[in-house]
Amino acid sequence: MIVRIDSLSAPELTPYAGLTEAQLRSRLRPADALFIAESPKVIATALSAGYEPVSLLCEERHIEGDAAAVIARCPESMPVYTAPREALAALTGYTLTRGVLCAMRRPQLPSPEAITEGARRVAVIDSVTDTTNIGAIFRSAAAIGVDAVLLTPTSCDPLNRRAVRVSMGSVFLVPWAYLPAGSLTGQLRDLGLKSVALALTDRSVPIDWPPLREEPRLAMILGTEGDGLAADVIQSADYTARIPMAHGVDSLNVAAASALAFWELRCR
Repeated sequence: MIVRIDSLSAPELTPYAGLTEAQLRSRLRPADALFIAESPKVIATALSAGYEPVSLLCEERHIEGDAAAVIARCPESMPVYTAPREALAALTGYTLTRGVLCAMRRPQLPSPEAITEGARRVAVIDSVTDTTNIGAIFRSAAAIGVDAVLLTPTSCDPLNRRAVRVSMGSVFLVPWAYLPAGSLTGQLRDLGLKSVALALTDRSVPIDWPPLREEPRLAMILGTEGDGLAADVIQSADYTARIPMAHGVDSLNVAAASALAFWELRCR
């Protein structure tokens, strides 16, 4: 149902402009929680993964162009709000990627136990707060075949609009869940996983160390961008591994490090 926007202050447009990411999550009313997916390709990936659309915000020129296939997959009664490009940029505060946004319902997240049952390779994101890094980590995890992603409560929301966009929809392809607060490595052991902390220490083994690669079920722990992993996580992990460096470089961005670790430690 195409709805042309007459007023940028219309209440039905609130999810696109009037709510912060925290308000979209609406933890007090989980049934009302939303997230925003951006670009036709990302929205199509979410639809294919079973996510429920609530409305679309689309530039007029894309209704019969880039967004046409996405619109055709949505319920006919679902509103598709539209206006010229400049009006939508004024509403949202940014230029829409490929001219279309979609408000979608947040699903109920599975438990860590459910997504790691039978998993052989699991990425663990500990206190990573940069949305770009979160999106890039998920994209690498999906591409290289990581079975599941676990996040600590202090990590960025994977359904943040920018994280979703950077991941190119990969957040919809890899099952993920939050771990409760508590002993990170202890919880991983309870899930039947050996853990490897990616960190530079005196006891770190090279990332291609054969016994590490041969672990049947392995959780790869990635730390925050600035300080890395906490000392207690490093000390309590089953292994600590490093990526060998050249030219005196001491570390990689967490997203780049994750891609290398996922590839080197993939199941063969």
